Amino acid sequence: MITGKNYIGNQLSAIGTKTYTTFNPQTNTENTTVFTEANSDEINQAAELATAAFQTYSKKTGKEKAAFLRAIAEEIEALGDKLVEVYTLESGLPEGRAKGERSRTVGQLRAFAAHVEESSWVEATIDTAQPERKPMPKGDLRKMYIPLGPIVVFGASNFPLAYSTAGGDTAAALGAGCPVIVKSHPMHAGTGELVASAVIKAAKKTGMPNGVFSNLNSSGIEVGQELVKHPKVKGVGFTGSIRGGRALFDLAGQRPEPIPVFAEMGSINPVVFLPEALKEKATDWAKKYASSITLGSGQFCTNPGLLIGVKGNGLNQFAQTLAEEIVKIEPTCMLHPNIVGAYNSNKSKAIAQDGIKILADFSGDIKSNYGRQIVSKVDGKIFLENPTLHHEVFGPFSLIVECENETQLEEVLNKLEGQLTGTIVATDTELVSNAGIVSAMQNRVGRIIFNGVPTGVEVCPSMQHGGPYPASTDSRFTAVGVDSIKRWIRPFSFQSWPNDLLPNELKNENPLGILRNVNGIKTTDKI
Repeated sequence: MITGKNYIGNQLSAIGTKTYTTFNPQTNTENTTVFTEANSDEINQAAELATAAFQTYSKKTGKEKAAFLRAIAEEIEALGDKLVEVYTLESGLPEGRAKGERSRTVGQLRAFAAHVEESSWVEATIDTAQPERKPMPKGDLRKMYIPLGPIVVFGASNFPLAYSTAGGDTAAALGAGCPVIVKSHPMHAGTGELVASAVIKAAKKTGMPNGVFSNLNSSGIEVGQELVKHPKVKGVGFTGSIRGGRALFDLAGQRPEPIPVFAEMGSINPVVFLPEALKEKATDWAKKYASSITLGSGQFCTNPGLLIGVKGNGLNQFAQTLAEEIVKIEPTCMLHPNIVGAYNSNKSKAIAQDGIKILADFSGDIKSNYGRQIVSKVDGKIFLENPTLHHEVFGPFSLIVECENETQLEEVLNKLEGQLTGTIVATDTELVSNAGIVSAMQNRVGRIIFNGVPTGVEVCPSMQHGGPYPASTDSRFTAVGVDSIKRWIRPFSFQSWPNDLLPNELKNENPLGILRNVNGIKTTDKI
């Protein structure tokens, strides 16, 4: 049952005066449940509980944290059809998408459970004492990663499950040993409360401390701002717009004790099409990209918003076929009227720029809150001179940039801001002979793709989901996969510490049997 209340630890609370409802974009009507926004007292209580919980939770073993994460996955699955129903009512996304995202969410939780249970992720490093060393004796030093403390996770508008309440940020933080306070996204507050109830049940079932998890409702930006400024909060995870992520980043930097904000933000995900590849398969690539651009109404952070090629018959054929194919695809519902409004505004701004030619614009009848897909085209010189064209249009929009030659194409890549992904469509020979283009792309992105589409983010250890600013606030980290746990930890050393009082990961006996770096040698042996 959805109550519309906040979870302050394991207690439901609604003492605030500000209320709101979610919205069904398919029916263009408000949903019925009334949600109460968390007030300052509730925010402070959640932060205090998380701080107290950290003292216990940070010392839980890998096996104990793994049991908690697996229990969360089981409780989410136990929500059954109710979760799918509320997800679709609040997002306008289809049932199949809801079920697929639920599978991804529980899969992430179980992947982190396996990762922390094994415990080698702490990267234990030991340099034993050398008391006889001349001219100065060397003390015993032992280092490992430890959790930061309470983490605030902002729910994402476009992924009500996988990047929200118990999504990747939460799973990684809990796996690291950090309590989590979720700032629930107002567009899917009901989905968030259901998932929060599953997390609370799992915490009770596995004996986790009260305050290890809280879920706060918010209709605007005030709750998030207050959480980021709270002195008990030690880190922030965010998925959303450049404007929102940068605002949080700046706010965190202005605190007396600045804290890290790991924000995954905007990306236009450039795709380079080299001539020989288009000569061979221009039509095939056009059809694939028509589907990729419109997938999920273009509401993926890896949507291909910029298609770059060299002037010629191949690019002409690609552009013509893409224009023909993309209007054959029926538009789909976007997440919220506000997102539709922003899409239409940004799209209009882009196509109003000098030198823009519209190649395809869906002109058929559509329902309210559906997004019309559009493909436009511009010369490379004009693109280079107009930074407005470099910005993301969140939705089913893509811009073709027609370059004079490979030199100008490389210049276009060098002028771009940081991106999550970059794709190169080429023959093997072209890939080898265009090392400058490959290098330019590599310098601007977190993940480079050969002969594919950027949409689709595999959850696995090798995935890098992040990139140079403004794709993310710190390109050294990923927001997807088990390595994303590294955002919520810090290195810590013990010097000349009694063996009996060391964490198990650093004891001589290596009771966990983990892989450690001992005096420069990786081993599972005892000392």
